[in-house]
Amino acid sequence: MHWPSLLELLAIAVSGTAAGFVNTLAGAGSLLTLPVLLSLGLPTDEANATNRVGVFLAAVTGMQGFDADGKLDRAAILGLAVPTLLGAVLGAYLAVVLPESVFRPVVLTLLVLVSVTLVWKPDVVVPPEGTKPIALRERPLAVVLLVLLGAYAAFLQAGMGILATLLLSGMLRYDLVRASALKAGLVVAITTVALAIFLAHGKVRFVPGLALGVFQVIGARLAVRWAKTAQPKALRWVLLAAALVSIGVAIVKG
Repeated sequence: MHWPSLLELLAIAVSGTAAGFVNTLAGAGSLLTLPVLLSLGLPTDEANATNRVGVFLAAVTGMQGFDADGKLDRAAILGLAVPTLLGAVLGAYLAVVLPESVFRPVVLTLLVLVSVTLVWKPDVVVPPEGTKPIALRERPLAVVLLVLLGAYAAFLQAGMGILATLLLSGMLRYDLVRASALKAGLVVAITTVALAIFLAHGKVRFVPGLALGVFQVIGARLAVRWAKTAQPKALRWVLLAAALVSIGVAIVKG
């Protein structure tokens, strides 16, 4: 890793703020921050691990912000976190030994399905106003999907927020703001496990991680403030844009 130039410092500020904003509302912010970490000379595995520092800080900020506005379902978060954490332990260990290409085709397919559904059948993903959320015990399949979500998020992170929002909003029928609040809580749990395992393997570089994290916190705060007054349709378009960007990047990489 080399000392960042003025242009790279600017990239850290812009990508960090943008990533914190979109991760809080939808996901795919890591597509902005990972290239910056790679440009600083970090190997792919270290960039993947270091990226989690900012992800964690932004998720904590987002969760606290939504909770202060009464948008975080505290009663549900523990039940959602347990299966997600089981998957996260597995995923973080796999990230140490396997290439990211293992998950890429599956995630690309899911993102395409999410995008098509958001355009043609938005109510499937975004429940109408006033819809009552469904308890996790009433949707056993959601438990299995949370385990898989945790494994993927700990393994790679990129695009996790979109998939989490789809599960929380589409399957468990939370509105997008409350789904974003719960997603932030899940990201905190997952990233805690992932960071612990990455730290044990010496993969985390704290200086670039914290530098990005400062700006991701700023982006997360801006996102929570905007979400207070945003219309559901606007949030849906943010989710769709994040999914389309993720698809484009996955295709280019593939």
